[in-house]
Order: sequence, then structure tokens, then C-alpha cells
Amino acid sequence: MSEKLQEVLKSQQKQKDTPEESKDAGVVQLVCFMVGDEEFGVPILSIQEIIKPIECTRVPSTPSYVLGVFNLRGSVIPLIDLRQKFKLPKQKTSDDTRFIVIRNENQVSGFVIDRLTEAIRINEDRIDPAPENMNENDNHIYGVGKREDRIISILKIDSLLKRTF
Repeated sequence: MSEKLQEVLKSQQKQKDTPEESKDAGVVQLVCFMVGDEEFGVPILSIQEIIKPIECTRVPSTPSYVLGVFNLRGSVIPLIDLRQKFKLPKQKTSDDTRFIVIRNENQVSGFVIDRLTEAIRINEDRIDPAPENMNENDNHIYGVGKREDRIISILKIDSLLKRTF
């Protein structure tokens, strides 16, 4: 993980501990990453950590996108391949592949991503709702963040963390 991203994550953890000190009302802070050719973002405060891939254990009778579980300092965490969840072709692990561990209340899961891009701050008025014509049963997109040079699909954390097995 880059030093810049580590600094941003540490800064965000401090803000999480003392949210009343946040001065950026109307600003969403995201960690962005690539899955296939698409760039996605998740709220920075939902990220527990980002790690290099480690060994996981396959769990029988789970959906194909659930790669298994891995041990992170004594906690057993499910590992989900976002490529397969988003119905993209499988890809071999590269030096850029990471596991992004996301927490929402009591739910925690690890997700395989192809590559981290950056941590960004985006004004809420630059985020449009997800297109209405998306399939409601499989909609993981909260909205679309508009940047000068690209768009970023912002993922719904609660949808990603739904029990998979």
C-alpha cells in the first residue's frame, strides 16, 4: 500500500474516533480501486484494512464468488472475489492484487480487488444516484461519483456484506 494511502487511512481512523471534529460536511471520502476495467469506491470509514493476498481455505457449498475464508489475526473472515460477484472473467493474482477488508457494524468480509487507485474526497453534489434500470436484485451500486477525468461507481456496503453462506 502506498505511503500516501496509509496516511489517509490513519487520518480517517482518527476522524472515526472523533467524528465531531470533521469540518467537511457534504464531502464523501472514498478509497477507490479497480475490478476489471471499472473503478469502484467505498467509504473510507468502512475499511478495516487493506492487505496483500494471503492463503484462504475453501468452504464447500458456497457460491462460486466466495473463495473461502482466511484468518486475520485470529478472526475468520469470508473472502469474496469481486470479479466473480460482478460476473467478470477470472484473473490470476498479480502484484497489484489486494484484499480489502470491509466492516459494517458486526459484519466483516474481505474482497479481492485487482488494484488500488487512490483515496479521494468528493462533494456529495458530484454523486448521482445509481441508474434506475439496474437489476434491483443484484444492485450493489449506491451512486456514481463524477470526477473531471472519470466516473467512479460507489458501492453499497450493506449490499456487499449480505450473508453469502
